[in-house]
Amino acid sequence: MTISDVGGAPAVTTPRRAARLRRYAMTAPTFFAVEYAINPWMDTSVPVDTALATRQWEILLSTYRDLGHAVELIEPIAGLPDMVYAANGALVVGDRAVVARFAFPQRAGEAVAHAEWLTRRGFEPAFTRHTNEGQGDLLVVGSIILAGYGFRTDRRAHDEVAHLTGLPVVSLELVDPRFYHLDTALAVLDDSTVAYYPPAFSPQARARLRSTFPDAIEVGSADAYALGLNVVSDGRHVLLPAAATGFADQLSQAGFEPIGIDLSELLKGGGSVKCCTLELYS
Repeated sequence: MTISDVGGAPAVTTPRRAARLRRYAMTAPTFFAVEYAINPWMDTSVPVDTALATRQWEILLSTYRDLGHAVELIEPIAGLPDMVYAANGALVVGDRAVVARFAFPQRAGEAVAHAEWLTRRGFEPAFTRHTNEGQGDLLVVGSIILAGYGFRTDRRAHDEVAHLTGLPVVSLELVDPRFYHLDTALAVLDDSTVAYYPPAFSPQARARLRSTFPDAIEVGSADAYALGLNVVSDGRHVLLPAAATGFADQLSQAGFEPIGIDLSELLKGGGSVKCCTLELYS
C-alpha cells in the first residue's frame, strides 16, 4: 500500500493489481487415492471420495477457464494416485522443461509421464542429477526462481536448475515437515510480491525473504495449517483454499481479488490449488 496526503489528511491507497493471462496444465484425479503416506497430511486409514475430489477439481478447472486462462490436460495414469498434483512434475520456463526427479519411488512414474507429455507439446525436457520436485519447490517470481530444500528437493539441484533455465536461484531452507514443499509455505502473488509463513523457514531463509521482499504478506498459523499458501495467482485474482479466510482478507487489503476454492478432498493427499496446477511460464 502507499500513503498520500490529500487535503492535509494522510490516506492509504491500495495498489492496483493487474491480471495476466496464463497457461496451465492439470491432471484429473481419476485415480486419486491415499495408498501410502509420504507427507504428514496423508493418512491411509482415512477414506477418500474420488468422485468428490473430481467435482472439486472440476470447479478449479472451470474457474481458470472462466478467468480466460488456457488449461491443457495431462492424461491421468492408473497406479499413479498423486499425479493430480501436476505442479510437482516439472518446472517449465520458455521452451525448457526441467522434469522432476522425485524423492520417493512411488512417484517416479509421474516424471516419465510428464516428460513424454511435455515432449509431445514441443518442450525440450531437461533432467537434474539430484532430486527436484518441480514447482512444488521451484517457484518463479519475476526474473528469479525461489527454490525450497530440506525435505524433498536436494539443495544441489538448485545450481543445476539455474544452469538449465538461465535464471538466478534463491535457496530457501524449509524446517517444518508439515510444509514439505516450498509451495505449501510460500505463495507467489505477482512478479514482485509473495506471501509466506515464517515458522516454516530457517532463520537464514526468513532473513533472505525479508530482504528480498520487504512488502511480503506474512500469513498466520490458522491459514498456513489449512494449506492456505498453496495458491495460484494471475497477478490480480488469487485462487486459494476456501478455508484460508484470514489470508483472503489480507489479500483483499493488498488489492488482490481472492477466490476461495474447496479442495478439501485433495488436501488428504497434502495438496491444494497450486499442487494441482503446473504453470507453463512463457
